[in-house]
Amino acid sequence: MVQFHDPRAEVGVQIDPYTLSVDIARSNRARVACLANGFPDSARFLEKIQEVLNEQHPNVEVVQFDKGNASIAAPEAMLAEIEGMDAAIAAYGH
Repeated sequence: MVQFHDPRAEVGVQIDPYTLSVDIARSNRARVACLANGFPDSARFLEKIQEVLNEQHPNVEVVQFDKGNASIAAPEAMLAEIEGMDAAIAAYGH
């Protein structure tokens, strides 16, 4: 007879659910920034995220940003533009 050991431990901390600060399902016109960090496929991944968001939430305006270089910080002008959005999604690729 073979016995399998389940390696998962019991949760040791209280679960603290994350709640979004912007409910895009209830918003009339949410603006979401997608920031790719410049690694390969980070921009393409966020384009796919945008496609799904547009399908499921047509009221959401998604604006794509791409640093173009993973080794630098996002330019101040880009960050200022992102700051004006309702929400932001950042991604890296490989």
